[in-house]
Amino acid sequence: MASASGSEMPASRLPPAQVTGFGRKPRPLSARVTADGLRVALPGLAGRWVEIILANDPAEGRDTVPDISFVGADGRPGSLLPQEARGGGAFAWIGRLPEDVVELRVADPSGRVPARLRRIALRRLVRPILAGRGLLREPALTAQALYWRVLGKKVRARGFLGRALRHRRVTGYEAWLGTHTLRRPERDGIAAEIAAWADPPLISVLMPVHDPDPKVLRAALASLDAQLYPHWELCVVDDASTRPAIPKILTQAAEADPRIRVLTRLENGHIARATNDALGLARGAVCAFMDHDDVLTVDAFYEVARALRQDPDLVLIYSDEDKIDGRGRRFDPHFKAGFDRELLYAQNYINHLTVVRTEALRAVGGLRPGFEGSQDHDLLLRLTDGLDPARIRHIPRVLYHWRAAQGSGTFSDRSLARAEAARLRALEEVVAPWGGRAEPGPNGFNRLIRPLPAPPPRVSAIIPTRDRAEILSVTLDGLLTATDYPDIEVIILDNDSREPETAALFARYRDDPRVRVVPVPGAFNFSDLSNRGAAAATGPVLLFLNNDIEVLEPDWLTEMVRHAVRPEIGAVGAKLLYPDRTIQHGGIVLGIGGVAGHSHLGVPDADPGYFCRMVIAHEVSAVTGACLAMRADVFRQVGGFDAVALKVAFNDVDLCLKIRRAGYRIVWTPFARLIHHESKSRGAEDTPEKQKRFEGEVLTMLDRWGPELRADPYYNINLSRNSAHYRV
Repeated sequence: MASASGSEMPASRLPPAQVTGFGRKPRPLSARVTADGLRVALPGLAGRWVEIILANDPAEGRDTVPDISFVGADGRPGSLLPQEARGGGAFAWIGRLPEDVVELRVADPSGRVPARLRRIALRRLVRPILAGRGLLREPALTAQALYWRVLGKKVRARGFLGRALRHRRVTGYEAWLGTHTLRRPERDGIAAEIAAWADPPLISVLMPVHDPDPKVLRAALASLDAQLYPHWELCVVDDASTRPAIPKILTQAAEADPRIRVLTRLENGHIARATNDALGLARGAVCAFMDHDDVLTVDAFYEVARALRQDPDLVLIYSDEDKIDGRGRRFDPHFKAGFDRELLYAQNYINHLTVVRTEALRAVGGLRPGFEGSQDHDLLLRLTDGLDPARIRHIPRVLYHWRAAQGSGTFSDRSLARAEAARLRALEEVVAPWGGRAEPGPNGFNRLIRPLPAPPPRVSAIIPTRDRAEILSVTLDGLLTATDYPDIEVIILDNDSREPETAALFARYRDDPRVRVVPVPGAFNFSDLSNRGAAAATGPVLLFLNNDIEVLEPDWLTEMVRHAVRPEIGAVGAKLLYPDRTIQHGGIVLGIGGVAGHSHLGVPDADPGYFCRMVIAHEVSAVTGACLAMRADVFRQVGGFDAVALKVAFNDVDLCLKIRRAGYRIVWTPFARLIHHESKSRGAEDTPEKQKRFEGEVLTMLDRWGPELRADPYYNINLSRNSAHYRV
């Protein structure tokens, strides 16, 4: 039996699967390896309430949560099921199995059998247990379920009970910490793994020290001593501290541990010079930056060393982080994206823990004096300029606790204004050679203004429509009179409009050379209409636009074109708002609800979003076709929209994934802001025919892009896939 990777996997090595129930003996379930993971048969269980538990071996290294989905009679897996972490490597789902379920599919994000999965258990739940669990989790919903059950409304009762069972009693970061803390078996397993490594890399920790609270300095040193990975050295530089306790603490630490070396500066040189002095002491293959008052997790260097062993060519490694207060309470986690050059231009989202190959760090000259407060950001901008993203690795685990208590003496807290000025100057130096311009942006971050070609290229706006002249007129007026871009042509794909108001609107623009109406009769097919519009376009830049878009600001299209003309960019999306000024589109996150969902949906426009994502241009995996700009040559290269299998839904996601597969990046920008009166012209998916078509489009996406949908590089695996609101 072949595994997904092509190697043979004996049935005896498959994780055992069994089903149990109240008063029943465990019964084995048959499992088989397929091209997309592990399939577990579910005979006689359709329509039953069950609890599914997946158990990883806690003594081994940690992997991502296994994906699970139900497989129907057609052999196709459905949407991914949201799971709840139980701790100790266990994850669970509770609910009612579909009536047509045949198998359970279990896989890692790449579509293989999870290597660390040790057991799959299904437990049948009887009504008293279901009611009891529901009351513990969400009493109000469970009470409604019981009420409708008494009235004989079984389907409605099941819906309320399912929602109650999926509700987590403890939510937020505190709950996440409870299920992601290393236990003794996991620590022992990591230690055994490290002991078996040949030639483990030496990690040099660079720590500039200047007058911290002695208590927090001791805590920082203690977190180094507690590392499960022992192959590190501390290069600490006392930057002329005035507190008598500081040199004493450092001397005692160096005497107790030969891995610690201390250099004392006679005069204060500030953080850049002190860090560079520490770099001069470094003997390791890589250097890890650590502030004198912060704390590492016990597995921090293990995860770094493991990444280096997996890919010896890595130049930059960074992890997730959180904050820690004076009482040791952890809060405000930052679950980061994979490498995002656009986001890094605006803010130092990489921050802690940062590890850099020593030779690369020395090659760029280390930190630069004069950039205090943003010296790390300046370094990362210079280091990553021209660096292949394949040599950058993000570890999606919290490995660093950033001290938030007052009195810690953190260098970057001393002067916010100076830090912002230094950050702006650092970006200016990097982008000036190719004509970029750095300006102060929202929330104190950078805004990069990219050059626009002279003359600006023609933009062909492609608008499919069917009647609803009152909303189409708003879109056309915004494009042709309220947008300051100098060269626009509008191609309207008229899909069987019949209302006299629409004919009058077309007549109004009959003599405008910028506007063409192309009749396309037949059933509504957004992909086909858009492809026909692209074929008729004369501009090198295409703008796919819904007929219910309202322009708010005149420079929105200029902003999109600045990105779209870049040779490495394949598509650009805008910030779309509902009429009530809440966010409709903040980029698309893959895997939400099974296929994809809009980022920050329903969040107020004024809200900066998760670590200011909604006010900063950044890379995404996909953007909506309701307002999407791209070069015509890229559109032709990837084959346009799929007009056969994706006529209405997910055609934009499919297009963007084809664009990324071709090697291009996709950018979402908040500086192109419009209102989207979503689905006013097409209507909701509220008929059996529309629902059947939508279900088919979901299956097409799962079949075609399954691995990509399960692993969005710009959305952290620790965040919920129930919605794209960046919550744990």
